[in-house]
Amino acid sequence: MGLRYRVSARPLPNFRRTADLVFRPARVAVFVDGCFWHGCPVHHTVAVTNAGYWAEKVIRNRERDSETDRVLADAGWAAIRIWEHEDPAEAAIHVADVVRSRR
Repeated sequence: MGLRYRVSARPLPNFRRTADLVFRPARVAVFVDGCFWHGCPVHHTVAVTNAGYWAEKVIRNRERDSETDRVLADAGWAAIRIWEHEDPAEAAIHVADVVRSRR
């Protein structure tokens, strides 16, 4: 789509979070979240082994995701979260629309 981006980069240098894609001039960070690891409301499954540990892990991941989105928003960034099951072409169009609207 003609957009330039960085892969697996920190949007904010002093904040230890890495986005999957970073569009620096537009201040857009894209995160592709796995259904199991981030508790997808449609596809998340409960672990059979160590269920308590994994349930807590998913809760912590979701809390960290919310904190990341909040910190980025406070710094003037837009955080886009895409579930791994989403159609890549539709997700790319959505990301491109947000990036172009923020230039």
